[in-house]
Amino acid sequence: MLTLHRAALVLPDPADPTAPSHLDGAVLVRDGLVEAIGPYAELAAAQPTVRVRDWGDALLTPGLRHPEGHRLLERAYHPDPREELGDAPVPDGLVGEADEARCGASARRGLQRMLGFGVTAVAGPFERASVRTAVTRSGLVALPGAGALSAAGSGSGAVWSLDPLVGLAFAEAVHGRLAVGGRADFALFAPGADSGPPGGPPDGGPSAGGCRAVVLGGRLVFRRR
Repeated sequence: MLTLHRAALVLPDPADPTAPSHLDGAVLVRDGLVEAIGPYAELAAAQPTVRVRDWGDALLTPGLRHPEGHRLLERAYHPDPREELGDAPVPDGLVGEADEARCGASARRGLQRMLGFGVTAVAGPFERASVRTAVTRSGLVALPGAGALSAAGSGSGAVWSLDPLVGLAFAEAVHGRLAVGGRADFALFAPGADSGPPGGPPDGGPSAGGCRAVVLGGRLVFRRR
């Protein structure tokens, strides 16, 4: 299937300040891969029958990586809505937990909630089989190595947020870049207060928690209602 994702601003590589951006841009996706990136008018004219997803004033960028995947998925507990404990991770809530089914269910909820912050990649290592399975099935990219913030430990200074922008600048949090022929993993963000002057590229990226939608391998896996 061929889909054209249109956004007010497309940033294929936010980590590179010299990389081109596209006002009223678009990303053309075919079979889970990026087929073209550029101005919407040009891509739409070349594919007049293409399915268009118009994201309005959104910022389209590569998704974010969460450097604390190991701690958030293997140590933190993500409550079931039926428990009426909210949806914030419970620090160290799985420490000493032997029930793999409970750990796997917690990880699945945590991964789903991470999508709501534009996360498309999580850092391991993932030692529990149930957590590895949850990550694999989620479609998110599993990155090797411990999280960059792990030095904070599990004390009062630790970062337990599902939003990587709480602990990282936008350019640091972005995972990879969008390139023709590459996997179509990206996120759509509401323009933030730090998104730069009208008509120009953002200075710092979107505000924390401003994700509107996530596409993984060309599939729309999250859309904020």
